[in-house]
Amino acid sequence: MGINGRLQRYLLPASIMALLLFLSSFWLPQIAMRDCETSWHPCLSFNFYLPTLESPVIPHPGGVQSGGQPGERGVVLGYVPPLQVCQGQQFQVWRLMSHLTSSMATHSDDVLLEHYLYSWDELIKFMESLGPLVSFFSQKVKDKIAVIRELAQQEKEALEKRSPVEGHSGLQTRTSGLQGPAAYSSVRSMVESELQRGLVNFSVRTRSGCRNLLRLHRSLLWILLLLQGLGEGPDAQGVYRTPGELCRDAYTVALAPHHPWLIRSAAELVFVALPDRRVFLDIVCVRKEEEVGPVLNIVVDVMREVYTRTQSILEEHNMIELP
Repeated sequence: MGINGRLQRYLLPASIMALLLFLSSFWLPQIAMRDCETSWHPCLSFNFYLPTLESPVIPHPGGVQSGGQPGERGVVLGYVPPLQVCQGQQFQVWRLMSHLTSSMATHSDDVLLEHYLYSWDELIKFMESLGPLVSFFSQKVKDKIAVIRELAQQEKEALEKRSPVEGHSGLQTRTSGLQGPAAYSSVRSMVESELQRGLVNFSVRTRSGCRNLLRLHRSLLWILLLLQGLGEGPDAQGVYRTPGELCRDAYTVALAPHHPWLIRSAAELVFVALPDRRVFLDIVCVRKEEEVGPVLNIVVDVMREVYTRTQSILEEHNMIELP
């Protein structure tokens, strides 16, 4: 292959990436979000309160205590894994587990929206720990989270205008018992409320919480499959699959069927640029390969339960293929 051929080989992916980054700002509305780390305001616009956990204590959904029985689909929601605070980094596995389990704390067939979005706040930290190229995908996730939070805030303000007394004292949610607008208290309540109000369109794109939730839901499967692969052992020759290979396979299953060629081409560049396996081990705060499986398998089991519940609700309302 001549010099011109080699140049074309590298210039085409680079051009695709540059074009993709340029076009990305036009695809979804950019919504300003407060910096949750520096602002005294809660990250979630619902005015919900999530206590700051000083140590890796995992809540017990449904009142199941440590050593409890498996929940539906065999997930031991009451089990407290040996997770630790990982000093010096933003992403914390124990905090992700806390939010995931809290999202399933009240009903066996629903997911509390506040904790679901808090889980995504933590997963964004995980994604951004993988390098600057991954930030393209994490920004899309942030945009979708911002839309849902803004819709919840608008609903809260509308309720306060209709009933000042009720708005002042706080509205009791149908599912969580916390203070906030009932329409956005859980995945099920949001789906049913937006359908009732005509915010969801099955033919054209709308700025609904359901549409943005579906995109988050697909991305959750991508991360779930990636973490599941990272938790697996080596092959018969003792070789571990690379993060790039695992990420590519997870993307092929979860996201590629819903992305145009341009996005898929850019994703391939991201997979090639992913750091090696040692970096992933550091991110989840384990020192040895044999420690990876036990930690990630716990996270994957709980994440799969959240995914399954959300999938069931979306399927029930025929929302799996919202435009």
